[in-house]
Amino acid sequence: MWAERICIQVAHQVRARWPKLAALMDESEHDVLAYMAFPAQHRTKLHSTNPIERLNKEVKRRADVVGIFPNEASIARLVGAVQFEQNDEWATQHRYVQVEAFSKIDTGEVDPILSITMKAA
Repeated sequence: MWAERICIQVAHQVRARWPKLAALMDESEHDVLAYMAFPAQHRTKLHSTNPIERLNKEVKRRADVVGIFPNEASIARLVGAVQFEQNDEWATQHRYVQVEAFSKIDTGEVDPILSITMKAA
């Protein structure tokens, strides 16, 4: 597959100057390219941490409004409520990842590049 070839090519290019980096690239190839086993429409979303960063920003914004929390349980309730809200939004309104596409993984309709086996897991 093209992603494997590029990864091998880059490792080969840096091998002379940075052998440790090339060795690390060789060892981590399966882990780095594991996301390629998912449907193509999800790959750009899987490599990004934007949704997590957005969620953390919303938790911080809500915590700043409250200011001082009386105990740890109240913090946990606030964070849980924000996460619950976000989960509902993702599940119903803004489907960040189309669940239907994941059914293709089990049926073999998606090219199983690197065969997301236990090597990558």
